[in-house]
Amino acid sequence: MEDQELRGLLESCRVIAVVGLSPKEDRPSYRVASYLKAQGYKIVPINPSANEILGEKAYPSLLDVPEEIEVHIVDVFRKAQDVPPIAEEAVARGAKVLWLQEGIVNDEAAQKAKEAGLGVVQDRCMLKEHRRLLGYAH
Repeated sequence: MEDQELRGLLESCRVIAVVGLSPKEDRPSYRVASYLKAQGYKIVPINPSANEILGEKAYPSLLDVPEEIEVHIVDVFRKAQDVPPIAEEAVARGAKVLWLQEGIVNDEAAQKAKEAGLGVVQDRCMLKEHRRLLGYAH
């Protein structure tokens, strides 16, 4: 995905479901989600073993997020082999983008998401891309 397209996504997609968001402050998922929340994004934590993360209600899966919450980006912090069912849930939820964090690549899941009309980003950190393309919003 080109920088101009990425910048457009980061500017227009304001609700991010973070799959695998840890409640532990030292984890990359927590740091990235905390940063994005500070930049004004709405964070929807997806973690079956948590009730609340970053002051937001956590849900066991994307399909458990209430319909009235429109999910724009599904940001994935899970192993590559765990991505296909998450991609299917992202499609079912009507997300606009499937974003696989740094170190995560699953071409099969990416292809299914693309075929369903989602934008796909693989092996890129959302925090780093936001800083690089938009700088700090503070």
